[in-house]
Formats: sequence, structure tokens, C-alpha cells
Amino acid sequence: MSMTKKLGMQLLGIWLVVTGLLQVVSIPIPSIGTILAVLAIAAGALIMFGK
Repeated sequence: MSMTKKLGMQLLGIWLVVTGLLQVVSIPIPSIGTILAVLAIAAGALIMFGK
């Protein structure tokens, strides 16, 4: 597995964990939607370009 794809999978894992935790625990974090969107875009791009 290439380094780019591996990093993309790690970012995807982080995104999934954070998204899940935010559904369970109500922590008001400013602009979390934007942060998660950027993280998802970065993970998707790295996975796609890692092939």
C-alpha cells in the first residue's frame, strides 16, 4: 500500500471516529463542520491519487 493511500486511510479513520464521537457527545466546537469537510476532502483525494 502506498504512503499516500495509507495516509488517506488514516485521515478517513480519524474523520469517522470524530464524526461518531460528535454524535454521541455534545461538545460545541466552532466550525467543526468546515474542519470535517476539509478532512474528508483530503482523505478522499489522497485515497484516489494513491492508486
